[in-house]
Amino acid sequence: MAYAAPIFVFDVRYVIELVLLVLALIIQGVALVHAITQRADAFPAIGTLPKGGWIAILAVCMVLTLLGFGPISLFGLVGIAAGLIYLLDVRVGLRDLHDGKGFW
Repeated sequence: MAYAAPIFVFDVRYVIELVLLVLALIIQGVALVHAITQRADAFPAIGTLPKGGWIAILAVCMVLTLLGFGPISLFGLVGIAAGLIYLLDVRVGLRDLHDGKGFW
């Protein structure tokens, strides 16, 4: 009976890390696919890194997350941050540029 608690703790930790890994890969994958499908001249127009820079950052972080570093490692956290910055800032700027509505 003394070994039941530590085994349960490892199972919970495994499930939490698996959920975080799936969420990290979804965030990074969506950001990478969106960056690949956008026009290259739109990125400098909104004042951000060029298209190649975003693709390189997102692809390297996604590969490092997949290679076993995991979402809780430094590379995984940087990858999640890069994906969220792209999705919440750059994608919105590209959408506003494409729609012609601007910021306001």
